[in-house]
Amino acid sequence: MITIINPVSSFHRRFQYLALVSVLLLASCSGLGVKPWQRDIHAQQEMAMDADSLDIAVDAHIYFSKEASSGGQGFAGGGCGCN
Repeated sequence: MITIINPVSSFHRRFQYLALVSVLLLASCSGLGVKPWQRDIHAQQEMAMDADSLDIAVDAHIYFSKEASSGGQGFAGGGCGCN
C-alpha cells in the first residue's frame, strides 16, 4: 500500500512547530532585566566602563596627540579655529 503525504499538512506542522519554538524562546528572555534591588551592585565604581582613572588619562592623551590639538574630544571644532 502506498501512502501519499500531503505536503500542505507537512508545511502547516512545520510552521506550527517553528511558531511554538519561537514563542517559547521569546518568552524565556522576558526575565533577563536588572531588578531594582540589583541596581546598587551595577552602580558601583568597579562596574563602570571607565573605572580606572589612569586608563582614562592615557586614552585622552593618546587621542589628543593623534588629533594634534586639545579639546577635540568633547567640543565642536578641533582647536584650530574652525568650527
